[in-house]
Parts: sequence; structure tokens; C-alpha cells
Amino acid sequence: MSSTATRALLPPGAQGPPPAAADAVPRYSQYHLVGSRHPWRWAGTALVALLVIGVAWSLITNPRWEWAVVGQWFTAQSVLHGLGETLRLTAISGILGFVLGFLLALMRLSGSPLLVAVSWTFSWIFRSTPLLVQMLLWYNLGYLYEKVSVGIPFTDVRFFEVPTTTLISQFAAAVLGLTLNQAAYSAEIIRGGILSVDQGQLEAAAALGIPAWRRSTGIVLPQAMRAILPTAFNEIIGLVKGTSIVYVLAYSELFYTVQVIYNRTQQVLPLLLVATLWYVVITSVLSVFQYYIERYYAKGAVRTLPLTPLQKARKYLSTHAAGKVTR
Repeated sequence: MSSTATRALLPPGAQGPPPAAADAVPRYSQYHLVGSRHPWRWAGTALVALLVIGVAWSLITNPRWEWAVVGQWFTAQSVLHGLGETLRLTAISGILGFVLGFLLALMRLSGSPLLVAVSWTFSWIFRSTPLLVQMLLWYNLGYLYEKVSVGIPFTDVRFFEVPTTTLISQFAAAVLGLTLNQAAYSAEIIRGGILSVDQGQLEAAAALGIPAWRRSTGIVLPQAMRAILPTAFNEIIGLVKGTSIVYVLAYSELFYTVQVIYNRTQQVLPLLLVATLWYVVITSVLSVFQYYIERYYAKGAVRTLPLTPLQKARKYLSTHAAGKVTR
């Protein structure tokens, strides 16, 4: 007789025997979890590890890299001075370029046909010509205009007048070329970021009576920054490397300084490696800034912010330490 039938024959309030094992919840402790195998992943990892080891071994053992010479010049005073000039050009041209690009983007999005035409023409011209040509054109502007003056048009009244060759120095030509070229690309980046914001949000904010300036700063800009930042940082990193083209003006930035040194010492490859390593350092620092700034502006797009590398390391160490203690 089953356990169910036995319980039915007992008087009310009496307790019958425990249910049979067949009626109990099945036990899963007898099953073992087996992790999925990824043989191709391990094979690819091993292959890439061998390639990395081979490249590292060749860099260490090949004497023609002349690492002693690289270490000698890496922190030399002349190289550090050139590095400072590269950073100065990047900072000034980057700030001015993005400010001008922001104004050009607003002009392109305005309802004025003249402002739209001027913004479009600016971007078209400066994106259609090589940066090297622009740089040389600004440096030789004195050939086209002997003097730069400010006054009343169509009269002889002048409030300010200076020779162009005095005004357009090597540094000024470099800043002009880099800034205007950067502004043409920044305008399109910023315009694309603004257009990526859903227009329905602006319509809803306008219906609620929120002023236009608050709609722009509180709704459009924070969301547009998520689309602008990745490309904008790519442009800044490109600007860092683009400063090397200023060598045609004989301006003492990093690449020109390295050229002067290896023309004197004939140690071409080690000096080029010095410049390469400094460019890598600069772009690596910018990449770190990019990560944290993008993480900050991602607050409204994701439920949980991604862990920083330091947080990932702490989580990994705490998890493995807890696992060892449990064992």
C-alpha cells in the first residue's frame, strides 16, 4: 500500500509515516559540473605567447637596437625640451581647435543659410588639403600679404599694423596649421554627437517649459559627450603625432630635436626609438584619461558602471584569496 493510501486510512489529526523516497525531491549531488573546453582558444593563446616571446627576445638580444644609447638620450635635456614643445603645441592646438570646432558645429546646425555655408566651406577646404601644405602656406603668408592691419574698411585709417613675417613665426604658423586643421574635423565630430541625441527628448523638455540653454547643457551635451569622446580622443592622439610634421618649419619639437641629434651623432635608429617611446608614453596617458572620462559620462547609459582595472584586480585577488581559504 502506498504512503498516500496509508495517510488516507488514519483518523483525523494523526500523523502517518514519512513520504517515500520516490516522493522526495531528487538529489543532484551525484552530478558533477564539467567546464566547457576551448581547445582553439588555448591553441591561439599558446601561438600568440610564442610570438610575443620571440619578439621580446629579439628586442633584448639584438645589439643593433643600442638600448644603452636609447637610455642615454631618453631623458637628455634637449629631448625633454622638444617633448615640452610637443605637449605645448598639442595643448594649445587641441583646445583652440575644439573650441572653434564647437562654434562651427553650432553654425552648421543653425537656421542661417550663410552660417551653414561658411561652416561647410571651412570644413571642406581644411579637410581637403594636406596638413603639410597648410603648414607651409601659413609660414609663407608674408609672401602674399606683407602686412597685417586692422582698421576701417575702404579708408586709410589703421588701428593696428604689423609686418606679417614678424607676426607669423614658426610657432604661430604651427599653431595656426594644427588648430584650423583640427577645428575642421572637430566640427564634424561635435555635430555628429549632437545629432545622435533623440530629438523627442528636446521636444518633451520644451513642452515642460525648460529654457533652451538648460536643454542644451543638461540634456543634449551630456548625452552627446558619449558619442563625441571616443572620436575626440582619437583626434587628440592623432594631433600628438601630427605635431611631428612641424619639423618642416625647423621648430624644435620632439621629432625635429631627435633629427638634429642623429644628424650629428649618426645614431639614427636609437634616436628614432627615443621619439617613438615618448610618443607611446603620451598616447598611453591620454588613453587612461579617455577611459575614466568615458566611464564618467556612461552613468546615464548603463545600469552598472564597468569596473576599473584597479577594481578588477582587487576583485580577482579577493575572490582567489577566499577560494584558497575555503579549501
